[in-house]
Amino acid sequence: MIKRIAAVVVAVMIPLSLFGLDGTEIARRAHDIEDGDTSHSAVQMDLIESDGEVKSRLIEEWGRDEGDLTSMVMVFRSPASVKDTRYLQIENEDRDDDKWIYLPALKRVRRIASSEGDKSFMGSDATYDDMETREVERDHHELLREERFERWDCHVVKAWAKDPEDSQYSYRITWFDTASFVPVKVEMYDKQEALLKVLSVEVLEQVQGYWTPLQTLMENVQTGHATRLTFKKIVYDEPLPDALFSTSFLETGRVR
Repeated sequence: MIKRIAAVVVAVMIPLSLFGLDGTEIARRAHDIEDGDTSHSAVQMDLIESDGEVKSRLIEEWGRDEGDLTSMVMVFRSPASVKDTRYLQIENEDRDDDKWIYLPALKRVRRIASSEGDKSFMGSDATYDDMETREVERDHHELLREERFERWDCHVVKAWAKDPEDSQYSYRITWFDTASFVPVKVEMYDKQEALLKVLSVEVLEQVQGYWTPLQTLMENVQTGHATRLTFKKIVYDEPLPDALFSTSFLETGRVR
């Protein structure tokens, strides 16, 4: 989620010591960053092999916030091998997100089971669970230190699941920009507490007043594979039809 510029200015002007920020509060502020009621974007996904070979995919994506709950639908536009693959994710309160995928070769919509949360999404380094908006209350949060990452001054926070079975990771360490509270780096550790993946923001800019990570890189340090996402275009707060966020749209690719 992306925080409005006015809120960023207030956060900078008021000393952080007055807030008594701890790890949980920092995570909550990041979770609550404003990112508009809707978004519509064109995204390039580059799958980068350990030998440097790159396979690119073009995705059209729509997102919607309804109160505290988010929905997202993606359509793969190219190349031909994944064209017309469609994915829908709907956040629920107090239970797992609903996820469905339409695979053109099978010509049917398949629900993604919660047990598949640690599986790769479309060959990328992100899993289905990585794509969820994880509620702050599911984790413990500890503020480790303050340090600089790239051009950002950051709060560094360690998070681990209150229920060990509720996460594919033993813990995560996140660098939150102190001005915007946007996560600009995340380290993810496997169940043996070895570093598995690193997510880094490469380009962070304001679009229509919302802080937006326009380019990110997720690297699997154990395999050498990486995934870069580059937003070619993004528009916030345009009206979107309800029918877009439905399994009917997944089946047909049309909004009726």
